[in-house]
Amino acid sequence: MIKVSEQAKKKVIELMADDGYNYTTDFIRVGVKSGGCSGLSYDLKFDKSQEEGDKIFEDNGIKIIVDKKSFLYLIGTTLEYSGGLNGTGFVFNNPNANRTCGCGESFSL
Repeated sequence: MIKVSEQAKKKVIELMADDGYNYTTDFIRVGVKSGGCSGLSYDLKFDKSQEEGDKIFEDNGIKIIVDKKSFLYLIGTTLEYSGGLNGTGFVFNNPNANRTCGCGESFSL
């Protein structure tokens, strides 16, 4: 399961509307891909449909899709949004990550 903080929810709703998506019917697609300074990086985008093998979650009113390969890397992760002095953007708080990079966009297990 992936959780969505209240700050992240507000930003997701705003960005989805800006891009022509409806948060009540469309999804955030969260995945993991090779790359980044720590070996794996997060991938986040909006999507209107699910694919075979996708896992679907809903937390805090936001629907999330995760592909089968990424699911094991993301169990227990919380999607947060930071608007502080260290930069703005989505942050993944992943309890499975042994090491993360300074920007928070990549990790290793």
